[in-house]
Amino acid sequence: MKYKAPTGTNDILPEQIPLWRQVEETAREMCGRYGFREIRTPIFEYTPLFIRSIGETTDIVEKEMYTFSSKKESKESSIALRPELTAPVVRAYLEHHLDREQKFQKLYYIGPLFRHERPQRGRTRQFHQLGVEALGSDSPLVDVEIMELAVSFFKGLGISDCVLKINSIGCPKCRSDYREVLKKYFAGHQKTLCDNCRNRYDRNVFRILDCKNQQCYQIAAKASAINDYLCPDCQSHFNRVLEGLKKNGIAYKSDQHLVRGFDYYTKTIFEITHSALGSQDALCGGGRYDNLIKELGGPDLGAAGWAVGLERTIMVLGSLKIKPPGQLTEPPAIFVVSVTPEMVEESFVLLSELRKKGIRASMDYENRSLKAQMRQANRCQAAGVVILGPDELKKQVVKLKQMDSGEESEIKRQDLFDLLSKKHMV
Repeated sequence: MKYKAPTGTNDILPEQIPLWRQVEETAREMCGRYGFREIRTPIFEYTPLFIRSIGETTDIVEKEMYTFSSKKESKESSIALRPELTAPVVRAYLEHHLDREQKFQKLYYIGPLFRHERPQRGRTRQFHQLGVEALGSDSPLVDVEIMELAVSFFKGLGISDCVLKINSIGCPKCRSDYREVLKKYFAGHQKTLCDNCRNRYDRNVFRILDCKNQQCYQIAAKASAINDYLCPDCQSHFNRVLEGLKKNGIAYKSDQHLVRGFDYYTKTIFEITHSALGSQDALCGGGRYDNLIKELGGPDLGAAGWAVGLERTIMVLGSLKIKPPGQLTEPPAIFVVSVTPEMVEESFVLLSELRKKGIRASMDYENRSLKAQMRQANRCQAAGVVILGPDELKKQVVKLKQMDSGEESEIKRQDLFDLLSKKHMV
């Protein structure tokens, strides 16, 4: 039997890691610049957390969550691999009373998530996200700040031709009237809607707006937009968001039919897209979710956030032929060479001494010839080679060869570190 990675998962190989690290380090630098602190939550949570937050009639809860029973709990409980990270972050915010420490908290995360969906380009069953959550404020300027952060992150990677699409989906008060408008509109299209959307019509008509079925999408695109039904508070909030984007030079495109797939969203929602991804072009999605903290048992506080798909970001970087500025894993400064197979253990002692001094060092473990070891040192781009043989061991010296100039010298073993420092080889 040939073992393979599970369907919908990918190995990230060593040669791909520098680009991933570049993305992650850019994310950490940019989030730090905007005052966001990193948080890490478990990769699984109790299933009701996601049902309550995402919505019982969403595709994720109905079809895509990986759930299992945890019989070793005090009582049998349902556990889910996290399909998204906003709810876990809000759960941690409340469980650890971060709101009491300081009501307004700005947090970010980087990590894997899991959804059981059909694998396709840009969609896998294990995927990685960068996300931010600004918890405890209903200010429209927070909406502007997180969108500016997302745009700055992509620009920091060299992706400057993204499109920021923005809309408002109002609050529960606005959506009450809009729900009736949608039900009336979709009532005349019931026969042409997909099976899922016919079920959603009674359970949650808003879910039809988020259907990925092409026929349903085209029908939904002709429905009245919620913008015509926003209450004065929601309209004022949205106007201030748009004004903030303009004042700060953030280009955007209004999209009155833009919706998000989770029930917790309120007021501002947005996506950042890139044409290199084809039809599934979303790189980033987010918005405001002013009721979620209260829904999960906390105080009545506003919140906003977004998530970026890292696999999709890597795909765009690849299409633009953007590479990391250099190797993030540096080559060894010194390669230790054994003159004879009998010197391997003594060479390893020397190797260990160099590493304890903070020097990046490597050696051959295959008892290859002196010539083969020198070739290996050249392949791994070592700055210098330290050669140790029986004669050198007896005299407590080593031979040092600088790979750029080819210069060789014999030095006392105890002086090796100081010499390497003087020659800037460490």
